[in-house]
Amino acid sequence: MSKIIDLLEINTDGGSRGNPGPAAIGVLARTNGQQVFALSEKIGATTNNVAEYTAVLRALQTIESEKISAEKIRFTLDSELIVKQITGTYKVKQPHLQLLRKQIVDLSQSLRQTGQIKLMSFINVLRDKNKEADRLVNEALDKQ
Repeated sequence: MSKIIDLLEINTDGGSRGNPGPAAIGVLARTNGQQVFALSEKIGATTNNVAEYTAVLRALQTIESEKISAEKIRFTLDSELIVKQITGTYKVKQPHLQLLRKQIVDLSQSLRQTGQIKLMSFINVLRDKNKEADRLVNEALDKQ
């Protein structure tokens, strides 16, 4: 993508059936109401928290690989815990989640250094305000 997006709004969700159990991610990225990309992928058997982190990480990886440039990126999640852990408000105690958080932070810094992104924020919303990302998670889990 050659032009710079002013605001890229990204809704992410992750879920597992069984916790741990079969898990998937859903990501919907839009600007001005137009879809930039969407992801709906199974990620194997894991926990809800791993799936939530993985959704954010995959969104950032897609921004990097598709060479999407944005002035501002706003991530919207329905997991208050993950938002507060990613932003550093809460500590991450589990080593496997620390690793996922570090990958997100490192990739974010790399994207800033290359100028692909300038500002990034994370907000938490109620589950009913994140229905489209949740739908993508369930679509992936329902596929045989």
